[in-house]
Amino acid sequence: MSGRGYAGRILHVDLTDGRLWTEEPPEEFYRAYWGGSALGVYYALKLIPPDADPLGPENVLIFAISPLTGVPVAGNSRLTVTALSPLTSAIGDSQSGGFLPAEMKFAGFDAVVVRGQSPEPVYLWLHDGEAELRQAKHIWGKVTADAEDIIRRELGDPQIQIAEIGPAGEKLVRFAAIMHMANRANGRTGLGAVMGSKRLKAIAVRGHGKPDVADPEGIKRLISITMERIKNSRWAQSLGVYGTAGTLSYQNQIGGLPTNNYSSGYFPEADAISGERMKETILQGMETCFACPIACKPVVKVEGGPWKVDPRYGGPEYETLAAFGSYCGVSDLEAIAKANELCSKYGVDTISCGATVAWAMEAYQRGIIQRKLEDGLERLRPHFGDTASMLRLTALILTREGIGDLLAEGAARAAKAIGPEAEELLAEAKKQDIPAHMPQIKRSLGVIYAVNAFGADHNSSAHDPSYRPGLKQERMERLAELGLTKPQPVNVLNDEKIRFALRTQYFYSAMDTLNVCQFVFGVGDQPFGPRDLVDFARATTGWDVTVDELMKLGARRVNMMRIFNVRHGIGPEEDKLSRRMFKALVGGPTDGLKLDEEEIAQAVKRYYEMAGWDENGIPRPETLEELGLGWLEEGAG
Repeated sequence: MSGRGYAGRILHVDLTDGRLWTEEPPEEFYRAYWGGSALGVYYALKLIPPDADPLGPENVLIFAISPLTGVPVAGNSRLTVTALSPLTSAIGDSQSGGFLPAEMKFAGFDAVVVRGQSPEPVYLWLHDGEAELRQAKHIWGKVTADAEDIIRRELGDPQIQIAEIGPAGEKLVRFAAIMHMANRANGRTGLGAVMGSKRLKAIAVRGHGKPDVADPEGIKRLISITMERIKNSRWAQSLGVYGTAGTLSYQNQIGGLPTNNYSSGYFPEADAISGERMKETILQGMETCFACPIACKPVVKVEGGPWKVDPRYGGPEYETLAAFGSYCGVSDLEAIAKANELCSKYGVDTISCGATVAWAMEAYQRGIIQRKLEDGLERLRPHFGDTASMLRLTALILTREGIGDLLAEGAARAAKAIGPEAEELLAEAKKQDIPAHMPQIKRSLGVIYAVNAFGADHNSSAHDPSYRPGLKQERMERLAELGLTKPQPVNVLNDEKIRFALRTQYFYSAMDTLNVCQFVFGVGDQPFGPRDLVDFARATTGWDVTVDELMKLGARRVNMMRIFNVRHGIGPEEDKLSRRMFKALVGGPTDGLKLDEEEIAQAVKRYYEMAGWDENGIPRPETLEELGLGWLEEGAG
C-alpha cells in the first residue's frame, strides 16, 4: 500500500476502446477530497460534460472508497458510486456496505473511474493491483445471485466480492441499483441504469494487501472500545435484533409512517409488517459488513404459501417495509418480503420502486391512468391493499413489460407523460421519491429534501428529534462539537433548526466522503460520535485532522454537488417539495397535518444564506475560495 490508509492508485477505464490506466494522485489530493462521495464528485465535475446524456457514453461512473476503508474498525466498509443520474438528471450519489469496499482496498485501488460504452457486455476484474476486462455475454440477463456464482466459478475463488447489475439495470430502469452480495444496494438515483448503459455487468474484486495506518495502537484502542460502546447504545442493540425494521411501529405510533401513497401517516395494520412481527415469523438471522459486530442486515426465508422467498436475497428493512407495505396499503409481510427479493434479484431501489407502485395504485383508483394499464397479459385493477397487484406491478417494472415500461421511467416521468392530475399525486423532490421519513413531522428534514443535490434523501442530515430539548448529556456534547448548542422543539422550523439541518448535513456529507456507516458514527445514539471519527481519521492517516476540517470537507462536497447541478441546468426552481407534501394528512395522530408552502420556501432561502449561496442557490465566489474550490468559479455563474 502507498500512503497512510489510501492505496494511492485510481483506476481509469474507457469501455469504448477497452483501455485501462492508473493514476497516482499526490497526498494533497487525498487530503482535499479524501475519497467516497467528494472524490466521486470531483471526477464527475472534471469529466462529465454539461450536455451529457445520463445513459450515453459521455456519462462517467465513479466507484470510490476512502483512506479509512478496510481498517478493521466497525462501520468503515462503505462504497460510494457517483454519476449523472438518469432518474433526476442531477448529480447521482449512492452508498452501500458489505465486504466489497474493504476488498477493493485490499486489491490496491481507491477508486475506479469508468467512461465510454462497451460494444459488448463485459465485467471488470480487479485483483492485487491488476485490472482486466473480460467478456460477459454469458452472464448478461442473469439475476444477481446467479451472476455472482458464475463469476466466482469462472475466476476460481469463492471469496471474490462483486458489484453488479441485474436485468433491471440492463433494461435501463431509471431507478436501477448496483448490487453487492445480491442483497446490498447502491440503490438511490438509478446508477445501475448507468452501469447497464455502459454494458458493464459487474466489477469483481479480490486482494490480499492490507492498508497501512499511521498509529496502529490508536486503531487498537478504537477496536477495543467498540463492543462496550455497542453494548451501551440502544440504537445499535435494536439494529442487531431487528435491523431498521425495528423503527416501523414507533413511526406509525407518532403518525409518521407514510401510508396510501403519502396521503396519511398512519397505517392501521402496521403491526402485521413490523420488525417485531418479522422476527416472530420469517426472520432467519442477521448479516453484517466487514469488521462490524452490529450485524444489522436482516435475512428472511419463506417456504410455504404463495410467496417463496430465498434468504440469499436478504430481507426487507424499514424503508422497504414501508414502500411495499404501508405506501401501498399492503399488510402481507411475506408478500413484501417477496417484493424485496424481486428487487434484489433484478436490481432496483426498493424505495423508488415501491413508491412508484403506490403512485400507480392511487392514479388508477382516481381514474387517471386506466387507459395505460393494459400490460399485454392481463387487465390490472390496482388499488391500495391489493397484494397481488403490488407484486404484479413490481414484476412488470423490473422487466419493462406493459405498463411497467412507463413506470420504469420513475413516477415523476410517468406522471408528466400522463398529465397534471397524475403529477398532483407525486411524493418526490428533484424527481426522486421521498423516503419513509415524513417531512410533515420533521420539517428541517423537509428543507434538506428540497435542497439536496441528488433529491430527497433521509441520510443526508440528522433528523429533527436529534436536536430536541432534554437530550442526554453525551448527545448534547456531540452536537456541540458541530456548533449546535440550542436544541429546539421537534415541530418548529426557525433559523436555529435550519442551521441544525445545514451543520448536520455537512457532517453527514463528510461521513459519506470518509465512507463510514451512519449506524456506527453520528450525533445521536450511535456508538461513535464526531470526536471518535476524528480519532479514527488521525490514527489511520497521521494527519492532524479536526472536527472543523471534517465539516469543511463536508461543505466542500455539498458545494461541489451544487456546482455540478448548476452546470447541468438544475436551478432553484428544483429546490422544492411536490404538492402532495402540502395536502393535509388523513387519519391517525397526524390527521390534518400538512406543511406550509411559504414556510418551506422561506426556509430554503435562509438555507441559501447560511450556506454562502446567492438568491439563486449558487455558491458565491468567496464561499468556493474558502473551501479550496476556486477552480470551480467559472462554472458557478
